[in-house]
Amino acid sequence: MAERIYPGDSPPSSGEHSNPKPAPPSDKPIPQPGTYVVQIPKDQVYRVPPPENSRRYAHLSKRKSSRSTCCRCCCCLLTTILSLLLAAAIAAAVIYFVLKPEAPNYSVESVAIKGFNLTSPSPLSPEFDVTVRADNGNDKIGIYYEKGSSVNVYYQDVNLSNGALPVFYQPTNNVTLFKTALKGSSIELTAASLRSISNDQNKGTVPFTLKLRAPVKIKAGSVKTWKITVKVTCKITVDKLTAASKIVSKDCDYGVDLW
Repeated sequence: MAERIYPGDSPPSSGEHSNPKPAPPSDKPIPQPGTYVVQIPKDQVYRVPPPENSRRYAHLSKRKSSRSTCCRCCCCLLTTILSLLLAAAIAAAVIYFVLKPEAPNYSVESVAIKGFNLTSPSPLSPEFDVTVRADNGNDKIGIYYEKGSSVNVYYQDVNLSNGALPVFYQPTNNVTLFKTALKGSSIELTAASLRSISNDQNKGTVPFTLKLRAPVKIKAGSVKTWKITVKVTCKITVDKLTAASKIVSKDCDYGVDLW
């Protein structure tokens, strides 16, 4: 019968006793039965990839370098954006606390109406003389009203008259009343609209909507801003459609387009 040989064991000689003496202790670790120890000389250990893997190594190294560069660029860009946003926020806070800006107030003071002949089937040519009050309550901010403004009057969804504001400068802590003439021509109202506006006049409550759009520039000291569009929308109710009409109720709302 063949004998099983284990790694690290030497075959027993014919003259040895069946119970050999234990080997003297050694400082080197003894492998467990069934394991192998492979020793490789130092001069055979590669410090660079072998030729058959050099291309793959170069490709992987280049890809890793590209990713690292991209990450650095993204981090730099993000840091720059955050720095600019922080600087803008600080500048805005400083300007706000120094200038203490207040929104100007707008209202419609009076309306004179002409050109409404509701008994005639011919087209209308309505005219509105509107007086608008602009109140600039700022201590350090003036307002330049530029060219390109528009003022329109609507009944329901029908544009009745249009015009523009005068060009002027409103200084600080100033209230300005300016009158603008609005005219319309060849306005055709439907039969339903004619009946509705006649009924409103009989009740003494004719509603109109006035929409004002004005490009302005803000002046603080010697600095002027870019053009900003002021948008004013007023809901007005008058008692009659004549030059002596009176405002029964009014409600104005406004907004600003910074760009």
